[in-house]
Amino acid sequence: MSDERPVTPPRPWWVNALLAFTAFMAFVYTPWDFFVKPVAQDQEAWFGFLLRGWAAKATEPIHGAIYAALAYGLWKMRPWVRLWGTVYIVQVAIGMLVWSLLDERGRPAVGIVAAGVFGALAWAYAKAGRVFEEAGS
Repeated sequence: MSDERPVTPPRPWWVNALLAFTAFMAFVYTPWDFFVKPVAQDQEAWFGFLLRGWAAKATEPIHGAIYAALAYGLWKMRPWVRLWGTVYIVQVAIGMLVWSLLDERGRPAVGIVAAGVFGALAWAYAKAGRVFEEAGS
């Protein structure tokens, strides 16, 4: 009887960086934002639409759950994190563009550049995300 476990390849540095970011957002920033930040100052962006006050406060747990799920998927190198991480990054790209067009503080040129950068990141993440399938096999 062998006690050998299958060797899981180590997480690439960029997965560790994303894991640190999502864990920070899930377990430090979002709880602080929810429990400490005053309602009058609260803002949450969803697909580029900015929610303020109680509407923002009510949707913060959803952001926290998304970050926690992504952190878990990155920690365990789950194959599903390739798709859902890509979807989230694409949503950020769309949100950057929409916000820049709708908000009075937005600048369309900056929004186009930001959307392009996050679109490129989503593409790169989806392509490099093969490491999740390899780790799961």
